[in-house]
Parts: sequence; structure tokens; C-alpha cells
Amino acid sequence: MSKRISAKYKIDRRLGVNLWGRPKSPINKRSYGPGQHGQGRKKKDSDFGLQLKAKQKLKGYYGNITEKQFRKYYAEAVRRKGDTGENLIELLERRMDAVVYRSKFVPTVFAARQFVNHGHVTLNGKKANIASMMVRDGDVVEVKGKSREIAMVLEALASPERDVPDYVEVDVKKMTTQFLRGPKLEDVPYPVTMEPNLVVEYYSR
Repeated sequence: MSKRISAKYKIDRRLGVNLWGRPKSPINKRSYGPGQHGQGRKKKDSDFGLQLKAKQKLKGYYGNITEKQFRKYYAEAVRRKGDTGENLIELLERRMDAVVYRSKFVPTVFAARQFVNHGHVTLNGKKANIASMMVRDGDVVEVKGKSREIAMVLEALASPERDVPDYVEVDVKKMTTQFLRGPKLEDVPYPVTMEPNLVVEYYSR
């Protein structure tokens, strides 16, 4: 098992949820936390604990991005007009790796980051190998020629495990996707309940 896969499963067990809704998640077999005290009686979370867990869930979902980067997204969400929590969700969904994942070109968000970093996609016909690149309304992401034959890509597209949300438009034959608009929280197909309002509370303490 690779370190990346191992880390993904640790996130699931630590948070006690099947964060990505995958059938292989250890939570499906063991709903308790890791370690020798994992099956001990759970304490009720404090307000801070709930806020922290909400932040860890949202941060972990997008490939466990760094705290420094996540804080930048929060700062940008605050700067923009409108609801800060909704702005934060939209910014995270505009990440290049998130768009690749939503388009079902890859099976996981971790694979999406690697796929982008290894130069398998273009943005509006130009090189795009930075997972955190921001995709704008109308932008087109395309899987490069030879990369379309990668088994992982073909399996992900054929998998019934996830649906493509309506804010991206995928052309499976051309292996392109157009980002139509920034989504609201209710538009994003999270397998678990995300609470960006608690994340905002956590950072605004």
C-alpha cells in the first residue's frame, strides 16, 4: 500500500467518516477510530472540536491540502462579496485537481493531483501541471492524447461510483470538460455533510 493510499485511509478513520464515499474505505468495516483507544467511549465534542473537525473534513476531502494553502482560500473567501462559507466551497471546487476529479477522469482526488502534476491535462489548450490552478467559468480542461489510453482514466470514466455534477460539462469521447459556473454548497456532491459555516467560525475565533 502506498503512503498516499495509507494516508487517505488514515484520514477516513481519524475523522470517523467515509469522506469520499468509496466502497474500500475502512470505515465500512470499522466505524471506530484508530489506535488502542479507538473503541473507547466517545466524548461529546466541544464547539471548538466541532469547528476543528469540520475544517479537517473539508481540508482532507481535497487531498489533504496544506494548512497554509487552506488559510489562503479562507482569506480570499472573506475578501469576496457574499457568504464566506459558500465562497470557500466555490474556490476549492475551482482547483484544477478538483475539476479533473469531478469530471471522472480519475478515481480519487489524490489521483487527480498526481494526474495534473504529471502533465496529463491542458487548460484551454495550454500546459497545466499545477493542481491548485484556478479554473474560470467557460474554461476547458482536456486530457492529452496518449493520456487518454491510461487504464485508470478509462476505468474511472466507466465507473458508476460517482455522478458528474451539473456545473461541469464532460465530453467523454473528446475527454474534455468545460467548467460552467462556480457551484453552491448544495450543488457539490459530497458523500458526507460539509459544514463550511463551522470552518468560518473556526478561523474567525
